[in-house]
Amino acid sequence: MGGQDVLGKFRKEIRKAEYPRELAIDVMYALQARDGYLTDEGLVEGAELLGMTPLEMEELATFYDFIYREPVGEFVIHACDGVVCWMFGEESVVDYLCRKLDVAVGERSRDGLFTVLPSSCIGQCDKAPAMMIRDRTYGPLTPEKIDEILETLKQGHFPLIDEGDRDV
Repeated sequence: MGGQDVLGKFRKEIRKAEYPRELAIDVMYALQARDGYLTDEGLVEGAELLGMTPLEMEELATFYDFIYREPVGEFVIHACDGVVCWMFGEESVVDYLCRKLDVAVGERSRDGLFTVLPSSCIGQCDKAPAMMIRDRTYGPLTPEKIDEILETLKQGHFPLIDEGDRDV
């Protein structure tokens, strides 16, 4: 999809907005959806559209865990790295995933499917340890459950989220 198509819907909103910068996150998400991550070119494109400097846009982009400034896998795993999740086991979910997928934090797996990113908290302390993939939370996790989830994703199955069953 071309840049005009992705950002076209924002042009009217930006012209009407009292504070166009309030749309910065939405614009970054749209650019990220188009390109797979927020590229340098996309960052400049979004900044120009919003009347911001690229530095101002960069400051926002690097603040948010869900804006990716580097290429990521098809499935970005936000693994809770908070204290509650650390209390459940000898190895953190982040460490287990990195070892299992043979990646360092932030890298893409060889098959291009996975990127592991630690998150300070994903709001699932009652289901610790936990992780989130595409807005779906998983927990409480065990190594076996993580292996099952990864295998399901590798086979191309990503269950649709049912509002009555958001957590697994």
